[in-house]
Parts: sequence; C-alpha cells; structure tokens
Amino acid sequence: MEYPYLIDAIDAALLAGEEIMGIYDNPQSDFGIEHKADNSPLTMADKKAHAIIAHRLASTPYPLLSEEGKLLPYTERQKWTDLWIVDPLDGTKEFIKRNGEFTVNIALIHQDAPAMGIIYVPVKHVLYFAAQGLGAFRKDDIVSLNGQTLEDLLRTATRLPDTDKRHNNLIVVASRSHLTTETQTYINDLKEQYNDVVLASSGSSLKICMIAEGMADVYPRFAPTMEWDTAAGHAIVRATGGEIWQAQENAPLRYNKENLLNPWFIVLPADTGKNSFIKKTLTP
Repeated sequence: MEYPYLIDAIDAALLAGEEIMGIYDNPQSDFGIEHKADNSPLTMADKKAHAIIAHRLASTPYPLLSEEGKLLPYTERQKWTDLWIVDPLDGTKEFIKRNGEFTVNIALIHQDAPAMGIIYVPVKHVLYFAAQGLGAFRKDDIVSLNGQTLEDLLRTATRLPDTDKRHNNLIVVASRSHLTTETQTYINDLKEQYNDVVLASSGSSLKICMIAEGMADVYPRFAPTMEWDTAAGHAIVRATGGEIWQAQENAPLRYNKENLLNPWFIVLPADTGKNSFIKKTLTP
C-alpha cells in the first residue's frame, strides 16, 4: 500500500494537537490572543501548531501554504502542481471559548484539487484521514502514532460514511459562529419544501466531517472562508463520494487560486436519495 506522505501528515496533525492541548489545558494560559488585519483572533496555539507542522512536513517535496505561514505571491504559487494547505488551528474562536470544537487541518492538493486530507480533533482524540483511491476513515482514541503504520491505523479505523449514522430526516449542518442571513434563508426554504428538517450546529471543519460520516445531509456556507478552512475536509468528503460545490456554479471548489478566498459553497455527501432534492436548491 503506497500513499506517500499520508502517515507524515497524520503525524504532523497529532503532534500539533498535542501542542495545542498543552496550552488549552493549562489553567494559567491566557492563550496570548492577538488580532490579525481582518480582526480574526490569533493565539499562541495557532503559532506553535504551525511551527510543528511546518517542521514535520519540511522533509516532503511539497511547499506549504499555511494560514499562519508566509504567503508567497501567486506568481510563485501558480507553478506549484502539488502543495500542502494547512490550518494549524481551525476554529480559533471555538478554542478561545473552550468549547472543544476546533481542529488541525492538513491537505495535500494536486493540480488544484484535494488529494489527501487529515483533520484531527484534539479534545476528543478523533482523527479523520483520507486519500484519493484509499477512501476516508475515522480513528478514535488516538493522541500519537506511537510507532503505528498506516496499515495499523486502517485495521482499527471506521470507513466513512458510517452506515450506523443513517437517518430518515433531512439534517442541515451550519456554523455555530457564522450563521448569516443568507444561510438562514436557505435553511428556511428547505424547511418549507421538506417535511422533516433538523438543524445541527458545529464549529470549524467538524461540519464537513459530519457530512463525510453520514451524520448530516447538507452543509450550506454562504459566508467568507479561506482555502485552508475547507481543503482537508474537502479531501475527506470527496473520498466518501461526496463533494463541495460552488453554490452558484456546477463546479467543485478549487485550490491554490490567486485569491485564496473561497466562493460560497454547499457540501453534499455521496448520493443518499435526498441529493436530487437538495440540488434543486443549490443556488442561494
């Protein structure tokens, strides 16, 4: 079984998660909160997680595009056919609130599309990982590799989607911190057209993981996000047969664009029988 650098990326995510939890669990920590130019928060945990991931992936042949790293100009980035896209701490607001809904996101992009994705949930010790041709998996109760190989992980992981998560109602997942008027209108429209709609909220890339697991049927995001917010989750949901669609175009999200801002999007799982209905409402 050859999936080059997947185990390296998993190790990087677990190491970053350990560093984040060392800060999160310290009652004396004030998190060293700063604010970036767009007024979004930045903590000591973001910085340290970035440093660990950058160091761990430096041995791979691919350049790194990280939310907390140096952003190179597009004239240089456009030459990259393969690259890592990383959010060292996705859900910084959730981290500061101490609600546990934050993740470490690492994705490998090949020719503008997600080919590999890792999402680690440090508080719950839950790891999601996927690669094109391998599939998507959830591994519980993991804090470090401790010598485990990819084959070892696969023997004890759950393949996604999880058939135990099947449900009859229409579950819509939305952001806990960024529920816009447009998103709420979209959800209201679904409620008018579908008999049984349930709204579930979550922070960070966990929303995409809910789609990949089969716990939810649609995740509309009509608010600003960046490529590092979605790349890892996109790889995972895509490996289950799902997709992240641009809300106003019949095309998936693309990566390493000149402008790293994502368009509005809708995440759909592999066809569950509800997809044809949801696709009719694709444009907000």
